[in-house]
Amino acid sequence: MESALTNSSSSLAGRKVNFSSPRGFFTKFRTKCKETFFPDDPFKPISQEPNRLMKAKMALEYFVPVFQWLPKYNLQKLKYDVLAGITITSLAVPQGISYANLASIPPIIGLYSSFVPPFVYALLGSSNTLAVGTVAACSLLIAETIGEDMAKEDPTLYLHLIFTATFITGVFQFTLGFLRLGILVDFLSHSTITGFMGGTAIIILLQQLKGVFGLVHFTHKTDVVSVLHSVFSHRQEWKWQSALAGICFLAFLQTTRYIKKIKPKLFWVSAMGPMVVVLVGCLVAYLVKGAEHGIQTVGPLKKGLNPPSIQYLNFDAKYLPLVIKAGIVTGLIAMAEGIAIGRSFAVMKNEQTDGNKEMIAFGLMNVIGSFTSCYLTTGPFSKTAVNYNAGTKTPMSNVVMGICMMLVLLFLAPLFSYTPLVGLSAIIMSAMLGLIDYEEMYHLFKVDKFDFLVCMSAFFGVSFLSMDYGLIISVGFSIIRALLYVARPSSCKLGRIPNSVMFRDIEQYPAAEEMLGYIILQMGSPIFFANSTYVREKILRTIRDEPADVEFLLLDLSGVSSIDMTGMETLLEVRRTLMSKDIKMVIINPRFEVLEKMMLSHFVEKVGKEYVFLSIDDAVQACRFNLSTAKPEQSY
Repeated sequence: MESALTNSSSSLAGRKVNFSSPRGFFTKFRTKCKETFFPDDPFKPISQEPNRLMKAKMALEYFVPVFQWLPKYNLQKLKYDVLAGITITSLAVPQGISYANLASIPPIIGLYSSFVPPFVYALLGSSNTLAVGTVAACSLLIAETIGEDMAKEDPTLYLHLIFTATFITGVFQFTLGFLRLGILVDFLSHSTITGFMGGTAIIILLQQLKGVFGLVHFTHKTDVVSVLHSVFSHRQEWKWQSALAGICFLAFLQTTRYIKKIKPKLFWVSAMGPMVVVLVGCLVAYLVKGAEHGIQTVGPLKKGLNPPSIQYLNFDAKYLPLVIKAGIVTGLIAMAEGIAIGRSFAVMKNEQTDGNKEMIAFGLMNVIGSFTSCYLTTGPFSKTAVNYNAGTKTPMSNVVMGICMMLVLLFLAPLFSYTPLVGLSAIIMSAMLGLIDYEEMYHLFKVDKFDFLVCMSAFFGVSFLSMDYGLIISVGFSIIRALLYVARPSSCKLGRIPNSVMFRDIEQYPAAEEMLGYIILQMGSPIFFANSTYVREKILRTIRDEPADVEFLLLDLSGVSSIDMTGMETLLEVRRTLMSKDIKMVIINPRFEVLEKMMLSHFVEKVGKEYVFLSIDDAVQACRFNLSTAKPEQSY
């Protein structure tokens, strides 16, 4: 058998398996680290540049992206960026006040949070389209995590803990970006984010019923059942004036969204809608003395730029676990949302964003923000969409927004003190209605039922339990799915496509011909301790179910990216079992890393080099001349 296979193999000149010496440990370790942390190999162009001055310039441009686009900036781009910056400012003012109210912090903090962070992102961000600001989901989540009871009992301490949580978020995001650990964000799958955003939209929508009906007493819980119970158990507090105003505002905002949908060029109508609601609401509340008719307003807003808040960071051991949890959970969600949104719009403009640079930018944005009376900021979808539709060309639109917010804080802030809470509730409700992606959920149901399960677990978990539990459940299902892929690797039986040397899955290609006497089995994932038992049972079951006598098992390992000692012992065990049945096992095209381990563990010596082939066709040709002629070898 050995000589026959050897003679057949020698006839395949130039197509032999390369049994070169395995690489050293540090070479393999360096390669693995590079593939794990630097898959895009960002420093290769810098290292290949011979000129030291140019090399330093390229390094500066890489680490501080503003130096990439600023030297190429011109008046033509400025025209678009100024228009986009002014447009997103009109959205940032009402959203800042609304989301600060959602986080149970003073409304002025929401305006502060749209002043400093945009300048930081313009320097360090890699997206030309992303517009930074506060987001509803994280605003609610941070309030829920720290506790709204504290917001009423000790608002000063509560605000200081918000700043501290924002600082921890920034440090966490910066660390992940610096260590290039963006892979952690990948556990928040598209299905998870879709379900989480939809569930969050539902609970935020229902919470706005407090503002719409002008309720004074309201639950601190966020689940659907508790919120609805609170709304209907306080029916005596309902105010028809507030409800009527809320319905009118919401109808107006939804009309502007519909106009934008049917005529995308009129996007500015939808973008200006929230500002119109705020201005009209302020005017009406001032003229009719809305407070006397049950219409609650924001209250005093003082003029002036962000005061420093670094001295208010509170790391007391009593509250530290609370702020760490709030900072990490909200930071992870904000980071995933911001990166996903930035990438989505970059694809539309045929551009690329660097996830790790984005994490560093978000991190420094929040660290500096926590020092300047800001709370958590990221890249919200609504503001980024408006920025994109307004024709922004560079991150300069964020600078324009920051300058406009500075003018608002210096001169116009007190004018917004008459903003009715019902108007803010309508703005939030209108924004949340756009976050429930029914079409995407239905698409998931049609395409992948498990993805739909992941999505629905986040949706209902957030809606009926809490935001963090819903997220944990959904991520848990995603991890279970990943473990199932690991524990039950894919494999398929191959046959030859007629009149060709191609071998394909016989289930996918029924016309593929099976050849009597041997089985070709293709393995499609790593073989290691977690799935080795399944791999063994799968191989033996395949042979057992074969109607004809089998003399050769050909294992195609081209899809096996790695193998451990348990996996190799499993293959040897399978080989011994097969040899007891007069069946020979042949290995086909093991990848570099797999072959190295096989050589170092003496697996190749035990199997024999003559049983290792470069391609399926080579192995088939070698085995064809030996059917029913070779004697079984002694097992090891």
